[in-house]
Amino acid sequence: MFASRKAFRVLVPLAGLALAACGSSDNSALSVAVIGAAGDPFEAGDNLPLAGQLIRASTAEGLVSFDEKGRVIPALADRWIVTDDGQSYIFRLRDGDWLSSDPLTAESAKKSLEEALKSLDDTPLARDLAGIDEIRAMAGRVVEIRLNRPMPYLLQLLAQPELGLTFKRRGAGPMRLERDRQTARLTPIDPATLGLPAIENWAQRTRRIDVQALNGPAAVDAFNDGTVDLVMGGEIQDFPLTRSVGILRGTIQVDPVVGLFGLKIMNEKGFLADPANREALSMAIDRDGLIAPFSLGGWSGTTRIVTPSLDGDLGTIGERWSEQSLEERRSLATARIRRWVAASGGKGASEPPAPAVRSARGASSPVPLPAPNGPRVTVWLPVGSGSDILLDRLTADLAAIGVHLARTGSAEEADLLLIDDVARYPRAAWFLNRLSCSARHGLCSTDADARVAEAATAATPQERSALLTEAEAELTAANVFIPFGTPIRWSLVRGSVAGFAPNTWGWHPLMPLAWVPK
Repeated sequence: MFASRKAFRVLVPLAGLALAACGSSDNSALSVAVIGAAGDPFEAGDNLPLAGQLIRASTAEGLVSFDEKGRVIPALADRWIVTDDGQSYIFRLRDGDWLSSDPLTAESAKKSLEEALKSLDDTPLARDLAGIDEIRAMAGRVVEIRLNRPMPYLLQLLAQPELGLTFKRRGAGPMRLERDRQTARLTPIDPATLGLPAIENWAQRTRRIDVQALNGPAAVDAFNDGTVDLVMGGEIQDFPLTRSVGILRGTIQVDPVVGLFGLKIMNEKGFLADPANREALSMAIDRDGLIAPFSLGGWSGTTRIVTPSLDGDLGTIGERWSEQSLEERRSLATARIRRWVAASGGKGASEPPAPAVRSARGASSPVPLPAPNGPRVTVWLPVGSGSDILLDRLTADLAAIGVHLARTGSAEEADLLLIDDVARYPRAAWFLNRLSCSARHGLCSTDADARVAEAATAATPQERSALLTEAEAELTAANVFIPFGTPIRWSLVRGSVAGFAPNTWGWHPLMPLAWVPK
Protein backbone atom coordinates (compact mmCIF):
# COMPACT_ATOMS: atom_id res chain seq x y z
CA MET A 1 0.00 0.00 0.00
CA PHE A 2 2.83 2.38 0.82
CA ALA A 3 5.33 1.09 -1.70
CA SER A 4 7.62 4.09 -1.40
CA ARG A 5 7.89 3.98 2.39
CA LYS A 6 10.88 2.25 3.92
CA ALA A 7 10.36 -0.11 6.83
CA PHE A 8 11.96 0.90 10.09
CA ARG A 9 14.80 -1.14 11.44
CA VAL A 10 16.09 -0.88 14.97
CA LEU A 11 19.86 -0.56 15.11
CA VAL A 12 20.43 -2.64 18.21
CA PRO A 13 21.70 -6.21 18.41
CA LEU A 14 18.40 -7.78 19.38
CA ALA A 15 16.38 -6.48 16.42
CA GLY A 16 15.06 -8.93 13.89
CA LEU A 17 16.14 -12.05 15.76
CA ALA A 18 13.96 -15.09 15.46
CA LEU A 19 13.99 -16.33 19.02
CA ALA A 20 13.14 -19.71 20.36
CA ALA A 21 9.96 -19.85 22.39
CA CYS A 22 10.51 -18.90 26.01
CA GLY A 23 7.48 -20.80 27.25
CA SER A 24 5.40 -23.83 26.47
CA SER A 25 2.65 -23.69 23.84
CA ASP A 26 -0.17 -24.49 26.28
CA ASN A 27 -3.34 -22.51 26.75
CA SER A 28 -2.37 -20.65 29.91
CA ALA A 29 -3.15 -16.94 29.87
CA LEU A 30 -1.00 -14.58 27.81
CA SER A 31 -0.03 -11.46 29.76
CA VAL A 32 -0.05 -8.17 27.85
CA ALA A 33 0.99 -4.71 29.02
CA VAL A 34 -0.25 -1.64 27.17
CA ILE A 35 1.62 1.56 27.92
CA GLY A 36 -0.74 3.99 29.62
CA ALA A 37 -2.50 4.70 32.92
CA ALA A 38 -3.79 1.94 35.20
CA GLY A 39 -7.49 2.55 34.52
CA ASP A 40 -7.17 2.75 30.74
CA PRO A 41 -8.58 -0.72 29.92
CA PHE A 42 -11.85 0.18 31.63
CA GLU A 43 -12.38 3.66 30.16
CA ALA A 44 -15.65 4.31 28.33
CA GLY A 45 -16.92 7.01 26.00
CA ASP A 46 -15.10 8.91 23.27
CA ASN A 47 -11.37 9.44 22.74
CA LEU A 48 -10.37 6.19 24.42
CA PRO A 49 -6.72 5.50 25.29
CA LEU A 50 -5.10 2.59 23.45
CA ALA A 51 -5.88 0.00 26.13
CA GLY A 52 -9.53 1.07 26.13
CA GLN A 53 -9.65 0.84 22.34
CA LEU A 54 -8.22 -2.69 22.41
CA ILE A 55 -10.78 -3.80 24.99
CA ARG A 56 -13.66 -2.27 23.04
CA ALA A 57 -12.53 -3.88 19.79
CA SER A 58 -12.26 -7.24 21.56
CA THR A 59 -15.70 -7.13 23.16
CA ALA A 60 -17.76 -5.23 20.55
CA GLU A 61 -16.66 -5.97 17.00
CA GLY A 62 -18.03 -4.07 14.03
CA LEU A 63 -19.22 -5.19 10.63
CA VAL A 64 -15.55 -5.84 9.86
CA SER A 65 -12.36 -5.88 11.89
CA PHE A 66 -8.58 -6.12 11.49
CA ASP A 67 -6.39 -9.18 11.66
CA GLU A 68 -2.90 -9.10 13.15
CA LYS A 69 -1.41 -7.90 9.84
CA GLY A 70 -3.79 -4.93 9.60
CA ARG A 71 -5.95 -6.51 6.90
CA VAL A 72 -9.72 -6.05 6.94
CA ILE A 73 -11.49 -9.33 7.73
CA PRO A 74 -15.13 -10.36 8.31
CA ALA A 75 -16.66 -9.79 11.74
CA LEU A 76 -20.43 -9.31 12.19
CA ALA A 77 -20.61 -9.29 8.39
CA ASP A 78 -19.24 -12.44 6.80
CA ARG A 79 -19.10 -11.00 3.27
CA TRP A 80 -19.77 -7.82 1.33
CA ILE A 81 -19.83 -6.30 -2.14
CA VAL A 82 -19.10 -2.82 -3.45
CA THR A 83 -21.04 -1.41 -6.39
CA ASP A 84 -19.16 -0.33 -9.50
CA ASP A 85 -19.59 3.37 -8.73
CA GLY A 86 -18.07 2.88 -5.26
CA GLN A 87 -21.05 4.51 -3.57
CA SER A 88 -22.79 1.49 -2.09
CA TYR A 89 -21.39 -1.18 0.27
CA ILE A 90 -23.72 -4.13 0.85
CA PHE A 91 -22.97 -6.37 3.84
CA ARG A 92 -24.35 -9.86 4.50
CA LEU A 93 -24.47 -10.39 8.27
CA ARG A 94 -23.30 -13.71 9.65
CA ASP A 95 -25.81 -16.19 11.01
CA GLY A 96 -26.05 -16.13 14.77
CA ASP A 97 -27.02 -13.97 17.72
CA TRP A 98 -25.96 -11.02 19.81
CA LEU A 99 -24.42 -11.86 23.17
CA SER A 100 -27.87 -11.26 24.69
CA SER A 101 -29.16 -14.24 22.61
CA ASP A 102 -31.29 -11.87 20.50
CA PRO A 103 -30.94 -12.63 16.79
CA LEU A 104 -28.47 -10.55 14.81
CA THR A 105 -30.70 -8.83 12.26
CA ALA A 106 -30.25 -6.16 9.64
CA GLU A 107 -32.48 -3.80 11.61
CA SER A 108 -30.61 -4.26 14.89
CA ALA A 109 -27.23 -3.85 13.18
CA LYS A 110 -28.46 -0.73 11.36
CA LYS A 111 -29.65 0.85 14.60
CA SER A 112 -26.40 -0.01 16.36
CA LEU A 113 -24.29 1.44 13.56
CA GLU A 114 -26.32 4.65 13.51
CA GLU A 115 -25.83 5.02 17.27
CA ALA A 116 -22.09 4.48 16.92
CA LEU A 117 -21.87 7.13 14.20
CA LYS A 118 -23.92 9.59 16.24
CA SER A 119 -21.53 9.22 19.18
CA LEU A 120 -18.71 10.53 16.97
CA ASP A 121 -20.23 13.97 16.43
CA ASP A 122 -17.70 16.83 16.39
CA THR A 123 -14.67 14.51 16.19
CA PRO A 124 -12.13 14.23 13.34
CA LEU A 125 -13.34 10.66 12.78
CA ALA A 126 -16.83 12.03 12.11
CA ARG A 127 -15.35 14.17 9.33
CA ASP A 128 -13.64 11.08 7.92
CA LEU A 129 -17.02 9.34 7.80
CA ALA A 130 -18.96 12.33 6.43
CA GLY A 131 -19.39 10.59 3.07
CA ILE A 132 -21.98 8.19 4.55
CA ASP A 133 -25.39 9.26 3.27
CA GLU A 134 -27.74 6.53 4.49
CA ILE A 135 -27.80 3.13 6.19
CA ARG A 136 -30.53 0.75 5.07
CA ALA A 137 -31.77 -2.52 6.51
CA MET A 138 -32.56 -4.79 3.59
CA ALA A 139 -34.08 -8.25 3.51
CA GLY A 140 -33.10 -10.64 6.31
CA ARG A 141 -29.50 -10.02 7.36
CA VAL A 142 -28.42 -7.55 4.68
CA VAL A 143 -27.30 -3.98 5.49
CA GLU A 144 -26.47 -1.37 2.87
CA ILE A 145 -24.33 1.71 3.45
CA ARG A 146 -24.97 4.35 0.80
CA LEU A 147 -22.41 7.08 0.20
CA ASN A 148 -22.68 10.53 -1.32
CA ARG A 149 -19.21 10.05 -2.82
CA PRO A 150 -16.79 7.13 -3.18
CA MET A 151 -14.85 6.27 -0.01
CA PRO A 152 -12.17 3.72 -0.96
CA TYR A 153 -11.06 3.57 2.69
CA LEU A 154 -14.53 2.91 4.18
CA LEU A 155 -13.73 -0.65 5.27
CA GLN A 156 -10.67 0.55 7.23
CA LEU A 157 -12.88 3.06 9.02
CA LEU A 158 -15.61 0.53 9.77
CA ALA A 159 -12.98 -1.67 11.42
CA GLN A 160 -12.04 1.07 13.93
CA PRO A 161 -12.89 0.33 17.59
CA GLU A 162 -15.26 3.33 17.70
CA LEU A 163 -17.43 1.52 15.14
CA GLY A 164 -17.79 -1.59 17.29
CA LEU A 165 -21.49 -2.45 17.50
CA THR A 166 -23.51 -3.12 20.65
CA PHE A 167 -27.03 -4.39 21.31
CA LYS A 168 -28.66 -3.83 24.68
CA ARG A 169 -25.37 -2.23 25.73
CA ARG A 170 -23.41 -5.40 25.04
CA GLY A 171 -21.14 -6.27 22.16
CA ALA A 172 -20.97 -9.58 20.36
CA GLY A 173 -17.41 -10.44 21.22
CA PRO A 174 -15.24 -12.07 20.05
CA MET A 175 -14.13 -11.96 23.71
CA ARG A 176 -15.79 -11.59 27.09
CA LEU A 177 -14.39 -9.16 29.66
CA GLU A 178 -13.93 -9.70 33.39
CA ARG A 179 -12.16 -7.25 35.69
CA ASP A 180 -9.68 -8.36 38.33
CA ARG A 181 -8.54 -5.18 40.09
CA GLN A 182 -6.54 -3.35 37.38
CA THR A 183 -6.29 -6.34 35.05
CA ALA A 184 -8.73 -6.92 32.18
CA ARG A 185 -9.23 -10.65 31.66
CA LEU A 186 -10.49 -11.43 28.17
CA THR A 187 -11.79 -14.90 27.37
CA PRO A 188 -12.61 -15.95 23.79
CA ILE A 189 -16.32 -16.62 23.39
CA ASP A 190 -17.25 -20.07 22.17
CA PRO A 191 -18.94 -19.50 18.78
CA ALA A 192 -21.58 -22.09 19.63
CA THR A 193 -22.95 -19.77 22.34
CA LEU A 194 -23.60 -17.14 19.64
CA GLY A 195 -25.53 -19.50 17.41
CA LEU A 196 -22.51 -20.05 15.16
CA PRO A 197 -21.03 -23.39 14.07
CA ALA A 198 -19.12 -25.07 16.87
CA ILE A 199 -15.32 -25.33 16.69
CA GLU A 200 -13.89 -28.59 17.96
CA ASN A 201 -11.74 -28.37 21.13
CA TRP A 202 -12.44 -24.66 21.47
CA ALA A 203 -11.32 -24.49 25.11
CA GLN A 204 -8.02 -26.21 24.31
CA ARG A 205 -7.31 -24.19 21.18
CA THR A 206 -7.76 -20.76 22.77
CA ARG A 207 -6.40 -18.99 25.83
CA ARG A 208 -7.27 -16.02 27.98
CA ILE A 209 -5.57 -12.67 27.44
CA ASP A 210 -4.75 -10.65 30.57
CA VAL A 211 -4.29 -6.95 29.83
CA GLN A 212 -2.99 -4.28 32.17
CA ALA A 213 -1.95 -0.70 31.48
CA LEU A 214 1.41 0.39 32.88
CA ASN A 215 3.61 3.42 32.40
CA GLY A 216 6.58 2.96 30.09
CA PRO A 217 9.28 2.09 32.65
CA ALA A 218 7.00 -0.31 34.52
CA ALA A 219 5.94 -2.03 31.29
CA VAL A 220 9.54 -2.58 30.15
CA ASP A 221 10.52 -3.80 33.63
CA ALA A 222 7.59 -6.27 33.59
CA PHE A 223 8.73 -7.55 30.20
CA ASN A 224 12.34 -7.93 31.35
CA ASP A 225 11.40 -9.85 34.50
CA GLY A 226 8.99 -12.14 32.61
CA THR A 227 5.77 -10.83 34.16
CA VAL A 228 4.33 -9.94 30.75
CA ASP A 229 4.88 -11.56 27.34
CA LEU A 230 4.04 -8.55 25.18
CA VAL A 231 4.27 -4.77 25.54
CA MET A 232 2.24 -2.62 23.13
CA GLY A 233 1.66 1.07 22.60
CA GLY A 234 5.26 2.24 22.73
CA GLU A 235 5.88 5.79 21.51
CA ILE A 236 8.97 7.93 21.17
CA GLN A 237 8.98 9.20 24.77
CA ASP A 238 9.70 5.67 26.04
CA PHE A 239 11.76 4.27 23.19
CA PRO A 240 15.15 4.66 24.98
CA LEU A 241 13.88 2.17 27.59
CA THR A 242 14.12 -0.61 25.00
CA ARG A 243 17.91 -0.56 25.34
CA SER A 244 17.47 -2.62 28.52
CA VAL A 245 15.86 -5.52 26.67
CA GLY A 246 18.32 -8.41 26.26
CA ILE A 247 18.39 -10.79 23.29
CA LEU A 248 17.16 -13.70 25.43
CA ARG A 249 14.01 -11.86 26.47
CA GLY A 250 12.45 -10.79 23.18
CA THR A 251 12.62 -8.45 20.25
CA ILE A 252 11.63 -4.89 19.43
CA GLN A 253 9.03 -4.60 16.67
CA VAL A 254 8.52 -1.19 15.04
CA ASP A 255 5.38 -0.56 12.98
CA PRO A 256 5.81 1.09 9.53
CA VAL A 257 3.05 3.62 10.20
CA VAL A 258 2.26 7.03 8.72
CA GLY A 259 0.60 9.93 10.47
CA LEU A 260 1.27 13.26 12.17
CA PHE A 261 4.39 13.74 14.27
CA GLY A 262 5.36 17.32 14.99
CA LEU A 263 4.45 20.49 16.85
CA LYS A 264 1.04 22.16 16.66
CA ILE A 265 1.00 25.95 17.14
CA MET A 266 -1.51 26.52 19.92
CA ASN A 267 -1.92 30.30 19.91
CA GLU A 268 -1.07 33.42 17.94
CA LYS A 269 0.11 35.65 20.75
CA GLY A 270 3.10 37.94 20.43
CA PHE A 271 5.90 36.38 18.43
CA LEU A 272 3.65 33.58 17.13
CA ALA A 273 1.11 36.01 15.66
CA ASP A 274 3.11 36.29 12.42
CA PRO A 275 3.04 33.20 10.13
CA ALA A 276 6.57 34.12 9.00
CA ASN A 277 7.82 33.79 12.60
CA ARG A 278 6.10 30.43 12.92
CA GLU A 279 7.79 29.38 9.69
CA ALA A 280 11.16 30.46 11.13
CA LEU A 281 10.77 27.87 13.90
CA SER A 282 10.17 25.13 11.35
CA MET A 283 13.13 26.27 9.23
CA ALA A 284 15.49 25.95 12.20
CA ILE A 285 14.77 22.30 12.98
CA ASP A 286 17.21 19.57 11.94
CA ARG A 287 14.70 16.77 11.47
CA ASP A 288 17.14 13.93 10.94
CA GLY A 289 19.11 15.19 13.93
CA LEU A 290 16.01 14.89 16.11
CA ILE A 291 15.85 11.13 15.62
CA ALA A 292 19.57 10.34 15.31
CA PRO A 293 19.99 9.65 19.07
CA PHE A 294 17.31 6.94 18.90
CA SER A 295 19.31 4.77 16.42
CA LEU A 296 16.33 4.16 14.17
CA GLY A 297 17.19 3.29 10.60
CA GLY A 298 14.68 3.83 7.80
CA TRP A 299 13.14 6.91 9.45
CA SER A 300 13.27 10.07 7.40
CA GLY A 301 12.08 13.53 8.25
CA THR A 302 9.66 15.59 6.17
CA THR A 303 8.54 19.20 5.99
CA ARG A 304 5.19 18.17 4.49
CA ILE A 305 2.01 17.92 6.51
CA VAL A 306 0.71 14.99 4.44
CA THR A 307 3.01 12.00 4.18
CA PRO A 308 4.44 11.96 0.62
CA SER A 309 3.41 9.33 -1.96
CA LEU A 310 0.05 8.35 -0.46
CA ASP A 311 -2.78 7.34 -2.80
CA GLY A 312 -4.05 10.46 -4.56
CA ASP A 313 -0.89 12.50 -3.96
CA LEU A 314 -0.38 14.54 -7.14
CA GLY A 315 3.29 15.09 -6.36
CA THR A 316 2.96 18.85 -6.86
CA ILE A 317 3.82 19.68 -3.25
CA GLY A 318 7.45 19.02 -2.47
CA GLU A 319 9.65 19.41 0.57
CA ARG A 320 9.95 22.98 1.81
CA TRP A 321 13.23 24.85 1.41
CA SER A 322 14.68 21.94 -0.61
CA GLU A 323 17.12 24.30 -2.39
CA GLN A 324 18.58 25.57 0.88
CA SER A 325 20.95 23.98 3.34
CA LEU A 326 20.12 23.86 7.04
CA GLU A 327 22.64 26.64 7.64
CA GLU A 328 21.01 28.84 4.96
CA ARG A 329 17.56 28.24 6.42
CA ARG A 330 18.77 29.15 9.89
CA SER A 331 20.41 32.30 8.57
CA LEU A 332 17.10 33.45 7.07
CA ALA A 333 15.21 32.50 10.23
CA THR A 334 17.72 34.38 12.41
CA ALA A 335 17.18 37.52 10.34
CA ARG A 336 13.44 37.31 10.97
CA ILE A 337 13.98 36.91 14.70
CA ARG A 338 16.22 39.96 14.79
CA ARG A 339 13.66 42.04 12.90
CA TRP A 340 10.95 40.97 15.34
CA VAL A 341 13.14 41.82 18.35
CA ALA A 342 13.94 45.25 16.88
CA ALA A 343 10.27 45.95 16.12
CA SER A 344 8.97 44.73 19.49
CA GLY A 345 11.68 46.30 21.58
CA GLY A 346 12.20 42.98 23.32
CA LYS A 347 8.75 43.10 24.92
CA GLY A 348 7.77 39.77 26.41
CA ALA A 349 11.31 38.45 26.32
CA SER A 350 12.16 35.87 28.92
CA GLU A 351 15.06 35.51 31.28
CA PRO A 352 17.99 33.86 29.53
CA PRO A 353 18.27 30.09 29.99
CA ALA A 354 21.04 28.18 31.73
CA PRO A 355 24.58 28.76 30.40
CA ALA A 356 24.57 25.59 28.33
CA VAL A 357 22.05 23.24 26.76
CA ARG A 358 22.08 19.72 28.14
CA SER A 359 22.68 17.21 25.38
CA ALA A 360 20.86 13.91 24.91
CA ARG A 361 23.67 12.16 26.78
CA GLY A 362 23.53 14.52 29.72
CA ALA A 363 26.73 16.45 28.91
CA SER A 364 26.82 20.17 28.24
CA SER A 365 26.72 21.07 24.59
CA PRO A 366 28.49 24.11 23.11
CA VAL A 367 25.24 25.47 21.69
CA PRO A 368 25.23 29.25 21.17
CA LEU A 369 22.67 30.83 23.45
CA PRO A 370 19.92 33.06 22.06
CA ALA A 371 20.10 36.74 22.83
CA PRO A 372 18.60 37.61 26.24
CA ASN A 373 15.83 39.62 24.57
CA GLY A 374 14.97 36.92 22.05
CA PRO A 375 11.43 35.53 21.88
CA ARG A 376 10.42 32.80 24.29
CA VAL A 377 8.07 29.92 23.43
CA THR A 378 6.92 27.02 25.57
CA VAL A 379 6.43 23.42 24.48
CA TRP A 380 4.50 20.50 25.92
CA LEU A 381 5.96 17.02 25.51
CA PRO A 382 4.85 13.77 27.18
CA VAL A 383 6.91 12.58 30.14
CA GLY A 384 9.75 10.23 29.26
CA SER A 385 13.46 10.03 28.49
CA GLY A 386 12.73 10.12 24.76
CA SER A 387 10.94 13.44 25.22
CA ASP A 388 13.98 14.72 27.12
CA ILE A 389 16.10 13.92 24.07
CA LEU A 390 13.65 15.70 21.77
CA LEU A 391 13.64 18.70 24.08
CA ASP A 392 17.44 18.91 24.05
CA ARG A 393 17.53 18.80 20.26
CA LEU A 394 14.70 21.29 19.79
CA THR A 395 16.17 23.66 22.36
CA ALA A 396 19.51 23.65 20.54
CA ASP A 397 17.85 24.08 17.12
CA LEU A 398 15.81 27.09 18.18
CA ALA A 399 18.68 28.59 20.16
CA ALA A 400 20.63 28.64 16.90
CA ILE A 401 18.19 31.26 15.54
CA GLY A 402 17.81 33.23 18.77
CA VAL A 403 14.65 31.68 20.25
CA HIS A 404 14.33 30.49 23.85
CA LEU A 405 12.44 27.19 24.24
CA ALA A 406 11.10 26.16 27.65
CA ARG A 407 9.14 23.07 28.60
CA THR A 408 5.80 23.35 30.35
CA GLY A 409 3.85 20.65 32.14
CA SER A 410 0.51 22.12 31.04
CA ALA A 411 -0.71 21.20 27.58
CA GLU A 412 -3.42 23.86 27.89
CA GLU A 413 -0.89 26.65 28.43
CA ALA A 414 1.77 25.55 25.92
CA ASP A 415 2.62 27.57 22.80
CA LEU A 416 3.68 24.39 21.00
CA LEU A 417 2.14 20.96 21.53
CA LEU A 418 3.57 17.63 20.36
CA ILE A 419 1.10 15.84 18.08
CA ASP A 420 1.87 12.14 17.63
CA ASP A 421 -0.98 10.32 15.87
CA VAL A 422 -1.12 7.34 13.50
CA ALA A 423 -3.29 7.73 10.39
CA ARG A 424 -6.49 5.69 10.31
CA TYR A 425 -6.37 5.41 6.50
CA PRO A 426 -3.79 6.30 3.83
CA ARG A 427 -5.30 9.47 2.35
CA ALA A 428 -4.58 13.19 2.60
CA ALA A 429 -8.04 13.82 4.04
CA TRP A 430 -7.07 12.14 7.33
CA PHE A 431 -4.21 14.59 7.90
CA LEU A 432 -6.30 17.60 6.95
CA ASN A 433 -9.27 16.56 9.09
CA ARG A 434 -6.99 16.02 12.08
CA LEU A 435 -5.72 19.61 11.77
CA SER A 436 -9.07 21.19 10.87
CA CYS A 437 -10.75 24.02 12.74
CA SER A 438 -13.50 21.63 13.84
CA ALA A 439 -10.93 19.78 15.92
CA ARG A 440 -10.84 22.93 18.12
CA HIS A 441 -7.21 22.32 18.94
CA GLY A 442 -4.71 25.09 18.23
CA LEU A 443 -4.38 27.25 15.14
CA CYS A 444 -6.02 26.18 11.89
CA SER A 445 -6.90 27.45 8.42
CA THR A 446 -10.49 28.13 7.37
CA ASP A 447 -9.30 28.32 3.76
CA ALA A 448 -7.88 24.80 4.00
CA ASP A 449 -11.12 23.56 5.57
CA ALA A 450 -13.08 25.12 2.70
CA ARG A 451 -11.00 23.23 0.13
CA VAL A 452 -11.53 19.95 2.04
CA ALA A 453 -15.29 20.60 2.06
CA GLU A 454 -15.23 21.20 -1.70
CA ALA A 455 -13.27 17.99 -2.19
CA ALA A 456 -16.05 16.06 -0.45
CA THR A 457 -18.41 16.90 -3.32
CA ALA A 458 -15.88 16.70 -6.14
CA ALA A 459 -17.13 15.03 -9.32
CA THR A 460 -14.01 12.98 -10.02
CA PRO A 461 -11.11 11.49 -8.03
CA GLN A 462 -8.74 13.78 -9.93
CA GLU A 463 -10.68 16.89 -8.91
CA ARG A 464 -10.84 15.66 -5.34
CA SER A 465 -7.05 15.11 -5.23
CA ALA A 466 -6.46 18.58 -6.68
CA LEU A 467 -8.64 20.21 -4.01
CA LEU A 468 -6.97 18.28 -1.20
CA THR A 469 -3.60 19.36 -2.59
CA GLU A 470 -4.79 22.97 -2.47
CA ALA A 471 -5.92 22.42 1.12
CA GLU A 472 -2.48 21.13 2.08
CA ALA A 473 -0.89 24.17 0.42
CA GLU A 474 -3.19 26.52 2.36
CA LEU A 475 -2.43 24.78 5.65
CA THR A 476 1.29 24.80 4.92
CA ALA A 477 1.27 28.55 4.14
CA ALA A 478 -0.57 29.22 7.42
CA ASN A 479 2.33 27.57 9.32
CA VAL A 480 0.06 26.13 12.01
CA PHE A 481 1.90 22.79 12.26
CA ILE A 482 5.62 21.96 12.25
CA PRO A 483 6.05 18.44 10.82
CA PHE A 484 8.96 16.24 11.90
CA GLY A 485 8.27 12.99 10.03
CA THR A 486 6.38 9.76 10.61
CA PRO A 487 5.33 8.65 14.12
CA ILE A 488 7.26 5.93 15.92
CA ARG A 489 5.31 2.96 17.30
CA TRP A 490 7.05 0.01 18.92
CA SER A 491 6.27 -3.17 20.83
CA LEU A 492 8.25 -5.72 22.81
CA VAL A 493 7.42 -9.28 21.79
CA ARG A 494 8.42 -12.50 23.56
CA GLY A 495 9.60 -15.27 21.26
CA SER A 496 6.71 -17.49 22.36
CA VAL A 497 4.05 -15.01 21.21
CA ALA A 498 2.05 -15.86 18.08
CA GLY A 499 -0.65 -13.75 16.47
CA PHE A 500 1.35 -10.51 16.41
CA ALA A 501 2.73 -8.73 13.34
CA PRO A 502 3.94 -5.17 12.63
CA ASN A 503 1.55 -3.36 10.29
CA THR A 504 0.81 -0.01 8.70
CA TRP A 505 -1.90 0.93 11.22
CA GLY A 506 0.10 0.18 14.37
CA TRP A 507 -2.96 -1.78 15.51
CA HIS A 508 -2.58 -5.17 17.21
CA PRO A 509 -5.92 -6.86 18.00
CA LEU A 510 -6.11 -9.22 20.95
CA MET A 511 -8.15 -12.07 19.48
CA PRO A 512 -5.36 -13.34 17.18
CA LEU A 513 -3.14 -13.56 20.28
CA ALA A 514 -5.71 -15.82 21.95
CA TRP A 515 -5.11 -18.74 19.58
CA VAL A 516 -2.77 -21.27 21.17
CA PRO A 517 0.38 -21.67 19.02
CA LYS A 518 0.62 -25.07 17.38
